Amino acid sequence: MVIQSNGYQSGFGNEFASEAIPGTLPVGRNSPQRVAHGLYAEQLTGTAFTAPRHANRRSWLYRIRPAAVHGRFALLPHPTFHNDFGSGAVTPEQLRWNPLPLPEAPTDFVAGLFTMGGNGGPQAGTGVGIHLYAANRDMQGRFFYDADGELLVVPQLGRLHIETELGVLDVEPQEIAVIPRGVRFRVTLPDGTARGYVCENFGALLRLPDLGPIGSNGLANPRDFLTPHAAFEDVEGEFELIAKFQGHLWRAPIDHSPLDVVGWHGNYTPYKYDLRRFNTIGSISFDHPDPSIFLVLHSPSDTPGTSNMDFVIFPPRILAMRDTFRPPWFHRNVASEFMGLIHGVYDAKADGFVPGGCSLHNCMTGHGPDAATFEKASAADTSKPDYIEDTMAFMFETRAVIRPTAQALDAAHRQQDYPDCWAGLVRHFLA
Repeated sequence: MVIQSNGYQSGFGNEFASEAIPGTLPVGRNSPQRVAHGLYAEQLTGTAFTAPRHANRRSWLYRIRPAAVHGRFALLPHPTFHNDFGSGAVTPEQLRWNPLPLPEAPTDFVAGLFTMGGNGGPQAGTGVGIHLYAANRDMQGRFFYDADGELLVVPQLGRLHIETELGVLDVEPQEIAVIPRGVRFRVTLPDGTARGYVCENFGALLRLPDLGPIGSNGLANPRDFLTPHAAFEDVEGEFELIAKFQGHLWRAPIDHSPLDVVGWHGNYTPYKYDLRRFNTIGSISFDHPDPSIFLVLHSPSDTPGTSNMDFVIFPPRILAMRDTFRPPWFHRNVASEFMGLIHGVYDAKADGFVPGGCSLHNCMTGHGPDAATFEKASAADTSKPDYIEDTMAFMFETRAVIRPTAQALDAAHRQQDYPDCWAGLVRHFLA
């Protein structure tokens, strides 16, 4: 039996309740002696039990079999998906890549993951892993969960149909999905092929930023985050359960679908968000506000005001600042920036940065507009507004250096000549 439930529940971090069969959820208690319909009660916890109420994340699942029911785990080698960020020298050079080529052989979402870099790790409970994916096949007969971190999935090409223990997320380019640590899921490809980006967050759970002086409205609205209704499979057969644990993949046989949660309640859930609903804030006089005004989600660190990871977007917007250089200015940051382009053209680069591509500018590495963009913006008429349309770029920003993997540095799709884009910035100084 396969039950699919349509629709979503709205809100970020809410205490939700959903059941695919009426009468599944117990009333007034979490773990009754006998659960309705012969189900098992199981708690899934994403924070410490003693975390403050506002930060505590957990969900109660009422399922056909407990998650403990599966065969023995064995190591599963994966040539390109890992947390091996190396320990040697890290180049401060600006780095950029073309899109990850689509596979020719049948490749599902997990098989198609390619690690670009990262920092920290699951052992320390801080940092991120940054990955690309390129796939042309549904996950067939296997399910996946990541015990090391939550997964922020950013599609660039092709839709993803993500079936999780708590329900179904349908995600298209310019939307994102977040799969909590430990939640089991399967990905199918409605369009046959798919490509995109994944940030694996080893630190504190992603949350909405405080708005401070912005006030009560703006940026990403909580009501635009969508959590699925309960849906379940009651299917038996020969399957495999793949786990990512401490940087390695493991495989165990399982004789049933683990997507067998008939009902659940709690606030530790998968969710999706449409980036086109982001309410962009900007200057209407002169100069730029800092790019933190583009912050969608962040993972806080143990240092107040400093994130473990920020997820920032650069959506369509109107630039009205007068006598101002309107593209992103030249800058060097204490933070490190991994950037990708989902759709359209990025306003700070004339060419070379295409949808599906990515760049890495590490701590204190100078970067900014290329020569052609600088010349065009320097001569622009700033008495009129500039409408930035039909675009969507994003950035994973971290407080620690993002160490590129050896496979990313050696990749055929790396643009070896990327630093040359600033060679045309000529001297204009007149004493």
